[in-house]
Amino acid sequence: MNAKTTSESRLTLNQLMLPEHANTMGNVHGGVIMKLVDEAGGLCATRHARRPAVTVAIDSMTFDKPVHVGELLELTSEVTWTGRTSMEVVVNVVAENPLTGDRTPTNSAYLVYVALDARGQPTPVPPLLPATDAEHERMAAAQKRQEYRIRQRQLSRRSV
Repeated sequence: MNAKTTSESRLTLNQLMLPEHANTMGNVHGGVIMKLVDEAGGLCATRHARRPAVTVAIDSMTFDKPVHVGELLELTSEVTWTGRTSMEVVVNVVAENPLTGDRTPTNSAYLVYVALDARGQPTPVPPLLPATDAEHERMAAAQKRQEYRIRQRQLSRRSV
């Protein structure tokens, strides 16, 4: 299986935030943003694996700034690490006022996806080929996050 670069699976999803997306405060509901983050991440993982990919984990998501109705949400996703059947994807979210062009980073998240074969079973994914020093560093950090996730999962199973 040939390795792929981050740029081969990078994806940008844009969505205009409408009144139907608002919460009781008049801002965009966090759940709407979370759904879009998962969609952008899942499409990126599918593009990398060229197989269906399902969500396994979402690391914490902090909403640094509110998103307002009428803003254009831009979600950029890219693969940061691959295992045998799993992939970590980072999704960065930016809200843009389409009238002024002002752009505000609002949140980001790391998500883990597993590629599935035709029977719905985990299947191997192409390795990630970092193209820059920054991508090498990001991949090493992603490997540490994955090791942490595995340790946490093992600890939580012991406590049950």
